[in-house]
Amino acid sequence: MPEHAPNRLAHETSPYLLQHAYNPVDWYPWGPEALARAQAEQKPILVSIGYAACHWCHVMERESFEHEAVAAVMNTHFVCIKVDREERPDVDQVYMDALHAMGVQGGWPLNVFLTADAKPFYGGTYFPRTSWTQLLVNIGEAYAGEHRDELEQSAARFMAAIGTSELAKYGTTVGGGVSADEFKLLLYNLGLKFDRERGGTNRAPKFPMPSIWRFLLRAHAATGSAEALKQAVLTLREMAWGGIYDQAHGGFARYSVDGEWLAPHFEKMLYDNGQLVSLYSEAFQLTGEPLFRSVVYDTVEFVRLELTSEDGGFFSSLDADSEGEEGKFYVFTKDELRKILGPEEPLFSDYYHCTEEGNWEHGRNILHRRESDADFAAHHHLTPGALATAVAGWKEKIMAVRAGRVRPGLDDKILTGWNALMLQGLTDAYRAFGEPEFLAMAERNAAFIEKNLRRGPQLWRTFKAGTAHIDGFLEDYALVIQAYIGLYEVTFAEQWLRTAETLAEYAMGNFFDSAETQFFYTDSNAEPLIARKKELFDNVIPASNSVMAHNLRRLGRHLDRADYVDLAAAMLAQVRELVAKEPQHLANWASLYAALLYPGPEIAIVGNQAGAFRAELNQQFLFDTVLAGGPKMGKLPLLQHRPARPNHTDVYVCRNYACQAPVQTVADARVTLAVV
Repeated sequence: MPEHAPNRLAHETSPYLLQHAYNPVDWYPWGPEALARAQAEQKPILVSIGYAACHWCHVMERESFEHEAVAAVMNTHFVCIKVDREERPDVDQVYMDALHAMGVQGGWPLNVFLTADAKPFYGGTYFPRTSWTQLLVNIGEAYAGEHRDELEQSAARFMAAIGTSELAKYGTTVGGGVSADEFKLLLYNLGLKFDRERGGTNRAPKFPMPSIWRFLLRAHAATGSAEALKQAVLTLREMAWGGIYDQAHGGFARYSVDGEWLAPHFEKMLYDNGQLVSLYSEAFQLTGEPLFRSVVYDTVEFVRLELTSEDGGFFSSLDADSEGEEGKFYVFTKDELRKILGPEEPLFSDYYHCTEEGNWEHGRNILHRRESDADFAAHHHLTPGALATAVAGWKEKIMAVRAGRVRPGLDDKILTGWNALMLQGLTDAYRAFGEPEFLAMAERNAAFIEKNLRRGPQLWRTFKAGTAHIDGFLEDYALVIQAYIGLYEVTFAEQWLRTAETLAEYAMGNFFDSAETQFFYTDSNAEPLIARKKELFDNVIPASNSVMAHNLRRLGRHLDRADYVDLAAAMLAQVRELVAKEPQHLANWASLYAALLYPGPEIAIVGNQAGAFRAELNQQFLFDTVLAGGPKMGKLPLLQHRPARPNHTDVYVCRNYACQAPVQTVADARVTLAVV
């Protein structure tokens, strides 16, 4: 039984907030009640932001928020607010910007101190208990005493910084088109950041950053750059061999703390895995690499088994910790492996690089690889088939042991945008492999979104325990529109394209800022915060503005909306020079740059074999291509005036508003596609 009476967080649905519901801290959720109390009592506000799978959030909770004396100091001096950053990315974005303005490296937990009117004046991330307690006392006494004016002045300075838009901070480019020379500079600047031995970028910790490697695949497809493909393949292989990837069960952790992809913080996030399914599927289309195929199949199976609700929604994450210890669920000592595997243990340990000393804490080992199956089999005088059989058996034994361990916690809230990323991953995987189960999961998830997260032309942000709440953010609209366009292109079910159009029209009417030719992150009807931000930089999730720009280009081509196509180009123009200078931070924008510089075709397929032709065409990577079709002439612009002919299926390849004569085989269509 909990030692303390529940605080206000007990009424929330977020698993992260519920984790803190029995803290002795008098927590409030973000909302008018807490803000009104701060105003009424003229007390400073402490906002503590994190998420359920965050390891250091758990550490700070155990050390400080569960500690009676620390909680007493917090309750005495502050109105204390807990925020789930995954539910409220708008709040997180504003106060993370404030932290950066203070010159502090961001991260979670994010702890920010505010004036009574919610303006930030100090902040940081994780604090050990002693320094945290001293900081609380110092700030509390300063605010209540003669130094309040100084803190208010600091808040005013930080407000000026966070109130400035990203475009204004980093410079804009109005007018001017894309150029081949600037694109070469973009590729060169990005290449300066590469780790050419272990993949990824030359830094630690290492995050997967799917947008960067998806851009390189597009750059290769557009220009034939062997160097771009080489770096992408290196990165994907090293990640798939590393400890960041769950070698026994599939699925990726959020990042590795080292430069070799070995030691992760072990949380598994839906948004990473959705994007990485897309990335590995596209890489397979370009390379045919069997490793990439197995990563996609195993990661989708992990999501199906571990992160899927009974009615087809996808849960948010698995925790890094179990039994209060990071990674304990996933790692093994040599003695444990000997008991599990018996005489097979030496070969297993060679394959997964497990040692007596261990490569992780307490003599434990993170399973990881360093060579291909073909090379390992040759070095150990095994046939490829014998090795494959052995590896499958090892995985079964490891998973049987893991089944008896205490599982990491599950964050079972369902976030609209993150579900859309997984939906997109499934449609991309279906394009590449034609696996019916992938499409079935995708359609079931889309039906879940429609039933539970839509309300007319609007979206909710989150769903849990039968209830949706919080107005959708631009991220949600952008990612759902993207996923629905993809779902249309692998099914030719027009409803998905029309729904994408409806959501885009709502976003144009309620998020768009014509003054800066970009979209705000929040709906014009949403709760106002101290600043209304735009999301410009691509991070672990692409910026919602870059996704919307891609969407407008794709929708515009599908729906014959020149205004949408032109707006996508205008959005890129605002950041074009910045993309060329800092492409590692704007990689999804860089993909749009490639599309505008090397535009792909529109393909329409009409006839009784439209579905089969579509599936065959989709086996190859189609750069910047929009695909429409059906068994008969349709109402969509690309299908109008193209009647189906008896016992024929016609493929029309169009570029720059001009179409080639229709062809009747996929082979002939590929010949037409190859002619630029």
